[in-house]
Amino acid sequence: MGVEVRDLTVRYGRKTALDAVSLSIPAGSITGLLGRNGSGKTTLASVVAAYRRSTSGSVLVGGQQPWENAELLSRVALVRESGDVVDTDTLRTNLRFTEQSRPQFSREVAERLMDVFDLDPSMKPPKLSRGQKSAFGIVLGLASRAELTILDEVHLGLDAPSRYAFYDALLEDYIAHPRTIVLSSHLIGEVERLLEHVVVLDRSRVLLAQDADALRTRGVAVTGPVREVDRFVVGRTVLGRQQLGGTAQATVLATLDDGEAAGARAAGLELGPVPLQDLFVHLTADGATEAAAEMGRVR
Repeated sequence: MGVEVRDLTVRYGRKTALDAVSLSIPAGSITGLLGRNGSGKTTLASVVAAYRRSTSGSVLVGGQQPWENAELLSRVALVRESGDVVDTDTLRTNLRFTEQSRPQFSREVAERLMDVFDLDPSMKPPKLSRGQKSAFGIVLGLASRAELTILDEVHLGLDAPSRYAFYDALLEDYIAHPRTIVLSSHLIGEVERLLEHVVVLDRSRVLLAQDADALRTRGVAVTGPVREVDRFVVGRTVLGRQQLGGTAQATVLATLDDGEAAGARAAGLELGPVPLQDLFVHLTADGATEAAAEMGRVR
């Protein structure tokens, strides 16, 4: 179930949360919705899942408009850190209610994840810690197996071991039961191994939207003698540069062919990949719009 967003604008009074956003989320993929706090990630997730109306523009989920579309929304799950549970009911009862409302719900997955996160089904949500509330939201989201599952910063309340248990569980169940998963996060270094497609929001706009593997090939880290590094970067877009003594390292936007790579190595330069986290930091820095524009994705 893919998502098409065209010229989407959302305003709260004088504040613009999303500004003429256009993007596509491929069906059957894990898409990272990345951005700093306040970039518009939660607003976008809420509009796609019909929790909030837009000011203008359009959203299509599986070719249909989600707003007031009960049949479609039974196949869409938005999971937020704050959770959408009945506080007066036990976790067991909340699971049962979700199972009744989600046609693809897997009780086996729910029970396994309850064990993974050591959650007591007899407890009620108000008695849970922040981390336990996050974990229970993850249980509901993954066990629902909705055709479109949006996980909006659900992992932020978890400690590091629990976050990695979540990543492993997400990937395992996605492989077993493929669907469209949108993972909203700013912990890019942790989630990038999961991602097949990347959307980066910055200042309420889409900065870029690309296949994750293609994006990874766009950055090159070049290390070597200062003179050779400076010669290499001439005419290229430099995202960052550091120098220690006679050695420099530069991060550039470039896709090198075999000849260029061989020439750089012959000049004494070391070439390496640039993690998505580093690309994200450089591209969302003040004044980095030109670098993103070179990647052909600024909207």
